[in-house]
Amino acid sequence: MREKVREKNGITTYKVVFIGVMAAVVYVLTMFRFPLLGSKVHFANAMALLSGLLLGPVGGGLAAGIGSGLYDLLGGGYGLDEALITTVSKFAMAWLCARVAGTEREHVHPGRVTTACAAGALFYVALYMLKTFVYQRFVYGFPVDAVWATMLTKLPASLINAGFAMVVTPLFYAAILPPLNKTGALRHLDA
Repeated sequence: MREKVREKNGITTYKVVFIGVMAAVVYVLTMFRFPLLGSKVHFANAMALLSGLLLGPVGGGLAAGIGSGLYDLLGGGYGLDEALITTVSKFAMAWLCARVAGTEREHVHPGRVTTACAAGALFYVALYMLKTFVYQRFVYGFPVDAVWATMLTKLPASLINAGFAMVVTPLFYAAILPPLNKTGALRHLDA
């Protein structure tokens, strides 16, 4: 029966639906943000990392990138260029997290999940700082001193977002993995 559900490219309808659900969760959690230290803190990064852990590099990257990119485009007031940058950088965050975590879910070591989440979250911070530098310096033409000052105001909130995601995501993953295994959902995602 599983072969009948499988699409020509090897992606099941079940996985496509799960990617869509996780993208929606990322989108919605991006709406819940609050200003802190010159930037905005939100909890979507934790769900982006969880997407990578659950769906693997490509599926998780798609969920994280689509959810965040759509928020920037539809709800965040950003243009298409920034939404595309967000899509790519959130994809990269979830992709790296999934690659570091590996594919073994049944006997995964909590330290490996935490390391994977830290790698993904900190990689995203680096990408966000790079985007800030490029926009401030080359798109807006600000002097280098002003660019560094802007980056320094955004860094604390970015690190808080990353720290929250690094702590919460492994806890969420540990809590959600047993029910997903018990119901057979992960088997469908791996198919």
